[in-house]
Amino acid sequence: MDDLWLVVGLGNPGPTYASHRHNVGHRVLDELAARAGVTFARPRSGGARAEIAEARLGTLPGGAPGPRVVLAKPVTYMNVSGGPVAGVARYYGIEPENVVVVHDELDLPFGQVRLKKGGGEGGHNGLRDVSKALGTRDYVRVRVGIGRPPGRMDPADFVLRDFSSVERKELPFLVPDAADAAEAVVLTGLEAAQLRFHSPR
Repeated sequence: MDDLWLVVGLGNPGPTYASHRHNVGHRVLDELAARAGVTFARPRSGGARAEIAEARLGTLPGGAPGPRVVLAKPVTYMNVSGGPVAGVARYYGIEPENVVVVHDELDLPFGQVRLKKGGGEGGHNGLRDVSKALGTRDYVRVRVGIGRPPGRMDPADFVLRDFSSVERKELPFLVPDAADAAEAVVLTGLEAAQLRFHSPR
C-alpha cells in the first residue's frame, strides 16, 4: 500500500480560466491539497511544467496515513497537458497504472462522478495529449460531469465558460465528491471505488 501515486487535475493556467468548466480538475486537486494540508509549488529542479505537492492521501483502516501521492496541476494549456504529466511521472518513477487524471466530462450530466481505466478520450484534447505522452490509455480517469452545452453551442465554447449560477451552488458538493473518488482509488483500488461511486446513493 506504500506505492507512490500521481493524481493530476487538468485545466488551463491563470486566473482568466480558473472558474471555467474546463478547470474543474484543478478545483478537485485544490480540494485534495487542502485536505492533506499541503500547498502547490513549482519545483526548482526536474524541469516540471506543473505545480506539485507531495502528501499522504486519506486514512487507512486502523487510522494509518494513506498512500503517498504526488498532486500535480500542469501549468501548460489543456491541449498540451501530456508533456507535464509524463514528465512528473518520469521524474518520480510512477508507472501509468498509478496515474489518476481528474477532468471535466461533457458526456456525463452535471454533478455525476464516474471512474474508469483506459478507453477513449471522448474528444477531450487534454486526455488525448496525456495518452499520447504516456504512450498508453491505461491510466485511471476521474470523470467529473459538466453536462452537454445547451442548444447548438459549440462544446469548445461551453467548456471555456463559467458554471451557471445554479451549478455554482452545487460545486461545493461536486468538487468534494470527485476528490473522494480520487482518494478512494488510491486507498481501495479502482474496482472498489467504482462500486462505491457508481452505485445509487
